[in-house]
Amino acid sequence: MNYIKLLNAAFEKFYFDDRLNPTHISLYMALFQEWNSSRFANEFYVNRRDLMMASKIGSKSTYHRCVTDLDSWLYLCYFPSNNPYKGSKIKMSIISTSDEPVTGQYNPILEQLAEQYHPIREPVVGQHHPINGQAVDLHRPTDGQALVSTINNTKQENNIKQPKGWQAVIDFFIEKSFNADEGKKFFEHYETRNWQTSDGKAIRDWRAVAKNWMDRSELFDEENKVNKKQASQIKDNLRTTKNKDYGQPL
Repeated sequence: MNYIKLLNAAFEKFYFDDRLNPTHISLYMALFQEWNSSRFANEFYVNRRDLMMASKIGSKSTYHRCVTDLDSWLYLCYFPSNNPYKGSKIKMSIISTSDEPVTGQYNPILEQLAEQYHPIREPVVGQHHPINGQAVDLHRPTDGQALVSTINNTKQENNIKQPKGWQAVIDFFIEKSFNADEGKKFFEHYETRNWQTSDGKAIRDWRAVAKNWMDRSELFDEENKVNKKQASQIKDNLRTTKNKDYGQPL
């Protein structure tokens, strides 16, 4: 699969599809980038909070409406997950274009897109490398074209197994629009567990665990609001007055 051809085909389909609005396109582009990061895997898992941030969608209802619309309009297949530790599964549809660009023909729009999503540190094939430089692995899978280097991602994953102190956790929670007390609870909870999961395995990425903690806390808050509302309604129905008019007919 070719990155530019897939993106060009998607833009062509956007042009003729009047059902789409800018929010649909923004979410599709965020999903497309996740698809590219997974080396165009047949299926991949996503995190709702990350997709909302990448597509600049501020409402959960808008996010769910757009992703279900894209699913019903055959842009992708959406498999929601009820497990807070596991993201929803996405299967992107292969869109074919009726007017593919001719090989070797200059197209400024495609060139601009290629430069935008081309990693800066990825060397050009055949280019001379300095002696003290570090060459990026030029291997590419035969069934896909990955434009994102996996070396820097692997280093980053290894460096964020455990946070560098409680302040890093609190800053991360504040960055995700959560209060510092929630970040402190998260740090103290896993600090006492020596940063291990419930089954005794070492945490591979504390930020991913923190995002799941935030999602669970939001669900817990919503459930508490519903329970309090139901309890208040029951209390109002059982409330009686001391001054009764026994002369009033039943």
